[in-house]
Amino acid sequence: RCQRWVENCRRADLEDKTPDQLNKHYRLCAKHFETSMICRSSPYRTVLRDNAVPTIFDLTSHLNNPHSRHRKRIKELSEDEIRTLKQQKIDEAFEREQATQELNKSNKQNIISEEGGEEQEEEVVPLTLEERENKDYLKSLFEILILMGKQNIPLDGHNVDEAPEGIFTSDNFQALLECRINAGDEVLRKRFEMTAVNLEYCSKTQQKQMLEICESCVREETLREVRDSHFFSIVTDEVVDIAGEEHLPVLVRFVDDSHNLREEFVGFLPYESDPEILAVKFHMTITEKWGLNMEYCRGQAYIVSSGFASKMKVVATRLLEKYPQAVCTLCSSCALNIWLAKSVPVVGVSIALGTIEEVCCFFSQPQLLVELDNTISVLFQNNEEKGNELKEICRSQWTGRHDCFEVLVDLMQALVVCLGAISSDSSVRWNNFIAGRAFVLSSALTDFDFIVTVVILKNVLSFTRAFGKNLQGQTSDVFFAASSLTAVLHSLNEVMENIEVYHEFWFEEATNLATKLDVQIKLPGKFRRSQQGNLDSEVTSEDYYKEILSVPTVEHIIQELKDIFSEQHLKALKCLSLVPSVMGQLKFNTSEEHHTDMYKNDLPNPDTLSAELHCWRIKWKHRGKDIELPSTIYEALHLPDIKFFPNVYALLKVLCILPVMKVENEKYEMGRRRLKAYLKNTLTQQRSSNLALLNINFDIKHDLDLMVDTYIKLYPDKVEFQEDFIPSNN
Repeated sequence: RCQRWVENCRRADLEDKTPDQLNKHYRLCAKHFETSMICRSSPYRTVLRDNAVPTIFDLTSHLNNPHSRHRKRIKELSEDEIRTLKQQKIDEAFEREQATQELNKSNKQNIISEEGGEEQEEEVVPLTLEERENKDYLKSLFEILILMGKQNIPLDGHNVDEAPEGIFTSDNFQALLECRINAGDEVLRKRFEMTAVNLEYCSKTQQKQMLEICESCVREETLREVRDSHFFSIVTDEVVDIAGEEHLPVLVRFVDDSHNLREEFVGFLPYESDPEILAVKFHMTITEKWGLNMEYCRGQAYIVSSGFASKMKVVATRLLEKYPQAVCTLCSSCALNIWLAKSVPVVGVSIALGTIEEVCCFFSQPQLLVELDNTISVLFQNNEEKGNELKEICRSQWTGRHDCFEVLVDLMQALVVCLGAISSDSSVRWNNFIAGRAFVLSSALTDFDFIVTVVILKNVLSFTRAFGKNLQGQTSDVFFAASSLTAVLHSLNEVMENIEVYHEFWFEEATNLATKLDVQIKLPGKFRRSQQGNLDSEVTSEDYYKEILSVPTVEHIIQELKDIFSEQHLKALKCLSLVPSVMGQLKFNTSEEHHTDMYKNDLPNPDTLSAELHCWRIKWKHRGKDIELPSTIYEALHLPDIKFFPNVYALLKVLCILPVMKVENEKYEMGRRRLKAYLKNTLTQQRSSNLALLNINFDIKHDLDLMVDTYIKLYPDKVEFQEDFIPSNN
């Protein structure tokens, strides 16, 4: 088709180009096609029809354009001239082929004479008809698998138990394959027309092998860009359940050729209960299976569910031991207070966090949210402003906010009253499942252990709330937050030294809230049962929660802040003074040289760094009055003259990929959003790590020929026709 386009365009200079070269390096404007040749399948997608040929050309418009007087004129060729040029091209190609053949023949004779007649040259053997048909057949299978991945169609269809006895039910893959055959796919029809109807067209084993190749090829497209950018960071998200097995989602951050910071999903890693084994497999997967050079890793972050924090900390520590420049940081997508709460090694905290998530999920249903709004309106009728604020918060994912626990304490009465009303409603307004769920959640919220846990977390994490909020703010906020860490730690240490006094106030607040909710103040049942028969035990509720909850929580948060904000991490954040707006706030009196030592080997010209930084400061200090200072790394990287400062450019790229820095342009953070959407919209038992990657990265280009060739190379014994059919279990 490309060659036909060349003929219609009368571009004789392109006739010797191969179709592949024309397709890759040349484009034709849409105005040269008739309207009927353009197919608009949707408002967002416009494609050409398969038989589209350019027919609209105006080769004389340039004559009437006064601005094109001195431009090179286009000569309109006659049909005879075109035929003559074609014949010349054919003759030249024939002569070149003849010369090449003679040269090859001469070389062969020389090799034979020198090496005793042993031929060394490998000839390209053309494909037989059977091989070509087999490749077309495999390509059709890959197309179906890719379609299923992109559209999030599970491989399995009906369960065997659902089908009546004696009736064969095909899975989704086979159903789509049959649909394609019925739609006129001659390759598949010819392959399967003599096959019994109760045979599987493609075995489960073969499907799995092909899916692994699809996953690998799609992932490789992203990883190729990562390798081209050299530096990257690794981010792991919360552990998820895929078909009954725990997996760890892995994302990678890098700056692409267009200077955009991107965060892409690259796959799932099977989770291991032993942290040391997990660390080894994590490293092997990234380096050996995915082919990334960890020497270029400049950051790592993990977002974990409660109970998994200590294990992921071991993984991060092992990576840091091997690669000291892979600085462990927070992730910009997770609030500091939530991250700290999830890492607290207290069972009661883990249970409380799970309950909070369930409550938020329960009220995500529109009808139940309306019920909660009405309850808030009644309880806050004397303070409508506060009530309206809480209503707006309830419409968002408030469990991820910096002030999550403050919000929960404010909402506690409304939540308990609303859940109680739903669970005790005698009408048919709510079904049994909703009413039962409301009863369970109401019982969890009115447990004194839950109340005291939430109140203590609220008070302890109030010392880190402003600090964490700044870390997710503008670049200047992040820079100045690094300097405020000392004050935060000082405050927490002061709390620890006077924990008896602070805990007394916190426990009093918890008891007041419990009294308001008509909740009995008592020790946990498990502790009471363990103390039965111990006459000397006179432990009060206040002392119990101080030792079990307040002390370990404060100690853990102090240690976690010290660990995550290491010397290297703080040095990296100090380098943000390279951003012009931060320079301006510091009156251009900055000293980046002292903090950039850790990145010295990443610079193209480290010897000229001092002079270059001086020029960079002078450039912005003496800028024009109408020129605004770039306020983010994203803006600085897109400056037209940034390449004139190669060391600054390299430093900004490395700082940009640190997980603590937020992705400025939301469209380049789609990997995480699509991951969350896939997990939300797909049942646990229907999830597939292979199909998930295809679904999340549905817009990545894929090479079917490469997939087919890879499959034939890896499984040469599986491409025979006979082995493609095995009896179905149905």
